[in-house]
Amino acid sequence: MTYCVGLKIDRGLVFMSDTRTNAGMDSISTFKKMHVWEEPGERVIVLMSAGNLATTQAVVSLLDERNKAVGDRHPKLLETSSMYQTVRLVGDTVKEVIEHASPNGDKADSYFNASFILGGQIKGSPPRLFMIYPEGNFIESTDDTPFFQIGETKYGKPIIIRAYDRTMSLAETVKLLLVSFDSTLKSNLSVGLPLDLLFLEQDALRVGLNRRIGQDDPYYRTISDGWSNALKIAFSNLPDFPG
Repeated sequence: MTYCVGLKIDRGLVFMSDTRTNAGMDSISTFKKMHVWEEPGERVIVLMSAGNLATTQAVVSLLDERNKAVGDRHPKLLETSSMYQTVRLVGDTVKEVIEHASPNGDKADSYFNASFILGGQIKGSPPRLFMIYPEGNFIESTDDTPFFQIGETKYGKPIIIRAYDRTMSLAETVKLLLVSFDSTLKSNLSVGLPLDLLFLEQDALRVGLNRRIGQDDPYYRTISDGWSNALKIAFSNLPDFPG
């Protein structure tokens, strides 16, 4: 299982993903689920993945291979003219990989499903954030839907809905995401540390904060312990049932 979040604030885009994959409780591994393509000053693109590991790795590998191949007629991530063209390219690649891997050409309902969060900025246009479905189609974030989640989403969603504000600082946003991830980690063993965190500041056109957060990270421990204690205090302060 996986948990990834891409979130838009006034300052830019913030991404966080876990790194655990498992094929049963006796087969747990760590794999990076956040991938970055960057031409400083021109564009930066971030892709996070959830679902079948073979599918997600094949999508990323194919995007990488075509990006580096000289004379390849396939469009390249670092040559698209807009983020819309970029997300179309990734969506088409997802469809291509799933159709190739699936027996009898099965598509989105197959074992090989995968979903993605894509975000970034190309010079001359604003940052944009998308979610890509296994069918290869996609939706874009709006003021009403300023964040996307993929993977194990249900445990970490309530705190984001309650506390998110687009004017939040980067520090507040990281705090919010860590609470969301900590709630998920404590509820589902198939999501696990370390976490990857990345920030794209609007118009910087380069990767900003880029950090891996492990079990022993002092700030993560402070947030995890503090949130647990705050919940206990809030619960004890609620009135008892009068009946």
